[in-house]
Amino acid sequence: MYPESEVTDAIPDHASLLTLNEEMLERNLESHPWVQGAEVHEDWNSGIVTVQVEERRPVLDAEVEGRRFVLSADGEELPGPGGAGLERVELDRDQVGEILVFARTLHKSGLTLESIDGAGAGGIEATVEGRGVIFSGNVGERRVMALKHIMPEHPDARVFDLRSPERVVVGAPYETRSEPKG
Repeated sequence: MYPESEVTDAIPDHASLLTLNEEMLERNLESHPWVQGAEVHEDWNSGIVTVQVEERRPVLDAEVEGRRFVLSADGEELPGPGGAGLERVELDRDQVGEILVFARTLHKSGLTLESIDGAGAGGIEATVEGRGVIFSGNVGERRVMALKHIMPEHPDARVFDLRSPERVVVGAPYETRSEPKG
């Protein structure tokens, strides 16, 4: 979503290795809503400047009290879904706060929030590392670290439920525990 041409345009005209301010260029690039991080590397031997940009990933297309917005995994508001193909989820303000805390806690632990898939009285449904997760309320670092260690131990689990305090429940959501017989 962040075009390569914008990186080139951000470099001042007539810049050289002597005059290029790496920190200022990084801050300039990171001011764009789609840019999560930028690194500028100068190679004095070759005279080449390399710019690496990490883009934000949209994980939530939400509507709160009639206002639509898109959030990235690090909690920043984005100008649109960026072709992510997310389902729009209707939320209240408290749920948005829960999602932001959850996303930041996952990010700090090294887990990737891929999307918020639904929300209702039963909690918030998300996809984390390609796996289903249900949560509600404040999910602390201890439970996220437990989730990180439990997920690989249960490769066939359909969902990881974080709604019970101080535990991670492995299995199918309550609504789908019994499969229809036919």
